[in-house]
Formats: sequence, structure tokens, C-alpha cells
Amino acid sequence: MHPGYLAALAAALLLTACAGTPQRQGDGVDVGEASSLRTLIPAAELEKAASLQYGQLKRAAADKDLLAPDNHPQVIRLRGIAKRILPNAARFNPEARNWQWEVNLIISKQLNAFCMPGGKIAFYSGIIDNLTLSDDEIAIVMGHEIAHALREHAREQMAKNKLTQTGAAILGALVGGGELFRLGGNLMTLKFSRDDESEADLVGLDLAARAGYDPRAGITLWQKMDAAGNGAPPAWLSTHPGGEARIAEIERNLPAVMPLYEAARKQR
Repeated sequence: MHPGYLAALAAALLLTACAGTPQRQGDGVDVGEASSLRTLIPAAELEKAASLQYGQLKRAAADKDLLAPDNHPQVIRLRGIAKRILPNAARFNPEARNWQWEVNLIISKQLNAFCMPGGKIAFYSGIIDNLTLSDDEIAIVMGHEIAHALREHAREQMAKNKLTQTGAAILGALVGGGELFRLGGNLMTLKFSRDDESEADLVGLDLAARAGYDPRAGITLWQKMDAAGNGAPPAWLSTHPGGEARIAEIERNLPAVMPLYEAARKQR
């Protein structure tokens, strides 16, 4: 194995570790550069796989009459919130301007929501209805999920998984110029690291605030989540710290995002 590739891998891992602690700016949150490991997964192929899986999800839901129609009040509500959030997405990933964004609602009691690579968003009705979410709280959830896509956490996690699974074989594929990865697995259930989840929390607060949604709703949201899970986060947030730690982190970062919210509110 060529030592140059081992050195490049070590450098990538070091950059990933150093990028884990968000820093504040005068203009919202600054989470630094996205992990360089993500470049080991082709973005176009991942987004294509995500689009296919998202289409399969919609068809399966429609076949069971569980895909909410375009005129459903909650669909209209979700898309209205997304319309305000998405103009700010390119701040964290310029490629987001070219994504074919979608927002859909699945009728289910699950407390679940996600945004797949390429901007495919889905909410499950349970998270809205069971927690009686306000628009501000929905914006916090949506911002968090969009942040995962913008920061390309799926690409990063898949690269880490493949490096762990195949090690030297992957580097050999790089040297040989052959196919590096076969994209597979369920992108809707991909687990992120705690660092990724914490980063998504901060970016989500920033996105919601810039759209004119109160970032303090993150506190009430996680209080509701804790109550629904009897003090433990639901499966949707299984890699997260508990509610108390999350609320403390939100409160610590409010000074970075409240000015954005106040400015957006004045503009509206």
C-alpha cells in the first residue's frame, strides 16, 4: 500500500476530528468546513440513491393511502415553513441551490422526520400531532434535518462505515481507480454520530432563526420530546444526549442566533 494514501487518510481523519466543535460568529453559528472524508463518496450517486429511496417511500405510503395530498393542511403548513427556511440553505452548502427539494407528509404515529441527501424531506404526522408542535418548533425540527443534508453527514458516515468495514481494500480501490463503493442500505435510517447531531442542532437553530422562527422553541421542543419518551430521546434522536444536556446547549448558543431571529422578524 502506498504510504501517501495512508498519510492522506490520516489527514482526513484529523480534519474530521478538528471540525467537531462549532465556533460562534457575529453572524450566526460557524461550524467550520464539512468533513473531508465525505469526498470519498460520490455526491451525485448518493443523491440519486436517496431520490430512488424517497420515491419508493412515497409510492409505498400512497399504496396504503398514507401519503398526505398536496391540499392537506399540514402539508401546506410544512411547505410554507420550508419555503422560508430554504433560501438560507446555501449559506451552509452552495450545492443546495441545485437540489430538487421536496416536502411530504406520511400519516403515521411515529415521532419521525428526516431530510435525505439532495433535499428530500419527510415528516411523519405523529411528530406534529402527538407533540402538538407550533410552527416555531416544526422549524427547529426541519432545520435540524435539513442541516444533516447540508453538512453531508450521510456521505461522511457512509465513508466512515466503509473505511471501518473494508480498510485496506478501499484504499486499494483508490489506487487502482476502480469502483470505490456500492451505495446501499437504507438512507432513512442511517445513524449519525453525536458530533454530527450536535452540529445539526446548531445549524438548525441558525436556519430557523434566519427564517424568522424563534430559536427558543428548541427548548420547548426538547421538553416535549423528553415527556414523550419518559426522559429518554425517541428513536429519531437515539444518538443524542438527553434533554437536559440538549437544552443547556441550545441556551448556550441562543446569543449567536437571537439577533438573526430579531432581524428576520423586523423584516417580516
